[in-house]
Amino acid sequence: MKIDPLGRKVALQLAAGRVAVGTAAFFATRPALGALGFGATDAGGEALARMLGARDLALAGATIAARGDRTALRTSTLAAAALDTGDAIAFLVAMRDPATRRAGLGGVLSAGIAAGAGFWAARRL
Repeated sequence: MKIDPLGRKVALQLAAGRVAVGTAAFFATRPALGALGFGATDAGGEALARMLGARDLALAGATIAARGDRTALRTSTLAAAALDTGDAIAFLVAMRDPATRRAGLGGVLSAGIAAGAGFWAARRL
């Protein structure tokens, strides 16, 4: 079966977004956390942000590498959508704390949209 071009396009656009977010989180951690709405953090928070940046870069790499293989592209897209769902839940929990409420709201929206788009794209693949 051929790869659905629209599903593939959305999967690759999500991967491009992951490259941007992952690169920022890994290499420009403090500014990235600030842009996401988080305040100052300690070394542990920065290390965790870098780990998540590396995760996003790895997922993006897997998706880009799978771009010509329908089954592998679907699998990487589903995995990314599942992780985006987890991120949305984590941001939802963050909304309970006034110090992270703004970041939580933005994260719920962005991760939720990414999860929905990823599941939609995977279904088309």
